Amino acid sequence: MQDRGAMESVIGKGRRKFWYLMLASCLLWLLLIYMYLSALKVDEDHASNSGHIVESQVKETRSALHVSATGNAIDNFFIGGDWDKYLEEASKTYENSRPDQRDQMVAKEKPDMESAKQTGVGKTAVIESNSTSGSESCSGRYIYIYDLPSRFNDDLLKNCKSLNEWYNMCPYVSNNGLGPKLNNFERELSDNGWFETNQFTLEVIFHNRMKQYNCLTNDSSLASAIFVPYYAGLDIGRYLWHSDRSMRDRDSNSLVKWLRKRPEWKKLWGRDHFMVAGRITWDFRRLKNWNNDWGNRLMLLPESRNMTVLTIEASPWHRNDFAIPYPTYFHPATDEQVLQWQNKMRRSKRRILFSFAGAQRPNMTDSIRGEIIKQCQAAKKKCRLLDCTSGSRKCYEPTYVMKLFQSSVFCLQPPGDSMTRRSIFDSILAGCIPVFFHPGSGYVQYIWYFPKDHNQYSVFISAKKVRNQKVRIESLLSRITKTKIMAMREMVIKLIPGVIYADPASRLENLEDAFDITIDGVLVRIERIRKDIEKGENVSDDDWEEFTWKKSLFGTIGKHEWDPFFARKENT
Repeated sequence: MQDRGAMESVIGKGRRKFWYLMLASCLLWLLLIYMYLSALKVDEDHASNSGHIVESQVKETRSALHVSATGNAIDNFFIGGDWDKYLEEASKTYENSRPDQRDQMVAKEKPDMESAKQTGVGKTAVIESNSTSGSESCSGRYIYIYDLPSRFNDDLLKNCKSLNEWYNMCPYVSNNGLGPKLNNFERELSDNGWFETNQFTLEVIFHNRMKQYNCLTNDSSLASAIFVPYYAGLDIGRYLWHSDRSMRDRDSNSLVKWLRKRPEWKKLWGRDHFMVAGRITWDFRRLKNWNNDWGNRLMLLPESRNMTVLTIEASPWHRNDFAIPYPTYFHPATDEQVLQWQNKMRRSKRRILFSFAGAQRPNMTDSIRGEIIKQCQAAKKKCRLLDCTSGSRKCYEPTYVMKLFQSSVFCLQPPGDSMTRRSIFDSILAGCIPVFFHPGSGYVQYIWYFPKDHNQYSVFISAKKVRNQKVRIESLLSRITKTKIMAMREMVIKLIPGVIYADPASRLENLEDAFDITIDGVLVRIERIRKDIEKGENVSDDDWEEFTWKKSLFGTIGKHEWDPFFARKENT
């Protein structure tokens, strides 16, 4: 009987514990339901910050990801692998959090506005010469824009049908130089900020961005720099295939004649002046005065050699031009559009190991494009080719280009007609790791925009080894570890804001785009020149100009492993 009583006592205690557990479980479920319903009551402002949060979580926990160090089965990692699973979880964490938690997360990601004010980032007021507000923040940053005769800029746009012999440029100079808006019909792009931008409209885009610069002045005596809004690329584009050299030189000669008469010019003889020439430097460096020699002589004029000239490809052997990014198709109006696009690129599933968008150069004996295309075709499922031979329109359709690059881990960027390509910036925009075959394609060009350590964001393969068939691109890329790929891809995605030009009709709040970085670079260079003049140093010393690429990138002109790539050929 005692045993029976003891047993009933134990059963009674067990029942009470069971009901306690049931009650606790019910309370827990009620709490979870309450939290879920609360999370659904997020207003539109909270929702717009989702891009900040996922990016923040990616940065904070990337080191916790467990990634195999082997270089095999790369595709398995990017298709439903650890990276994609993590991003999905990060997104769900944000969506299921309470509104107050989201506010705390967003607050962590917002930049230090006091710091932004000190550096001049994020301001919106235009500073005029008779204004005292904002004078401290604009100290050393005032820029004066010349009001040039209209034949140097506006008249070129009015006569836009004459700007190119092969197609009508009028649609492309619309929308402040951005071109027609793109429809996101295949959902490869984002819904806003995309335009059919021509690679040669940078002068128009830059000029319109310059008009909304936050430290403009009407008093040239206050200016640290003078902007010359001459559309040099659009001008010469009309005559590049014209046989009359005097026609090609006419406007550039007229411009420098106009500049020499200005009091602003005589102050430092143009060394505080800068301009944008939106084509490659070789279009402005005609070495001989033969009618059939290419380009004009703008970059060789004494006045131009004193100025800072910004081109989409600079000469590695001259120091008066600096390379700035080609315009891409993406021109965001807000910070959120940039962050959302970066997030989208982190999520993109990359089923292709490497890809190439381009055509052969059969008339160029040193071109490696034929060998690259051959290796891509041999790689079958590992490589995808977007053929840009004559008659193919896909290479000129932004959706096809971006779709290919967004699906690729690596994007091959061999030289074409010149060392650089717009495709470099399209691939970075797509989060695709660029593969260079000549250091002059990116490393010695865009020194204000890319890390000096090129291994952080790119792969370098010597063109000579490809030409001599001593390297298999597929094999080399397949050996790169997943950890290294992930780090490079993250760096590429971080580069996106600094290589795009924001919509001139709006203004980014806290992010710096290519325009902002360019202005910083110009102001630093001009200030350095001004100090050298004050010290009495010879700013025209040409002893090291031959090694400009080396001096700019490494600060020295000593021997370097890249010297063979830059050995001067006759008449270059």
